[in-house]
Amino acid sequence: MKLIALILLCEAAGLLAIAGWFALGLLTSTPASLGGAVFMLVLLLVFAVWLLVVGHFFFRGYRWTRSAALVFQFFVIVVAIPTLTSGVIWVGLLLLIPAAVVTHQLFTRPVMTYTRRSGDGIPML
Repeated sequence: MKLIALILLCEAAGLLAIAGWFALGLLTSTPASLGGAVFMLVLLLVFAVWLLVVGHFFFRGYRWTRSAALVFQFFVIVVAIPTLTSGVIWVGLLLLIPAAVVTHQLFTRPVMTYTRRSGDGIPML
């Protein structure tokens, strides 16, 4: 459980770093579409904050976080595969390996048992 929460928090930190790099690029150069660039920056920030929330509540044992984490890992895998096939091996592996670990670990019995908490505090199956 701690490994999954740590990976989710690291992915959120990576998204925040990418958002910062993207914001720096917006300040130092002129984008082709200012509206599209600002939308992309806001989207990166929203995803990073959402992933921080998912990591926090996963660590606390909420059951809805399994599906949120799984969907995000699928999106990461969708980005990692073309990155690997385009020849950027290190970035592709950096994306793929943590996503594969989290995807696998989400379906183990200890994680399923740990994440039984619902929103009202009553453990559920």
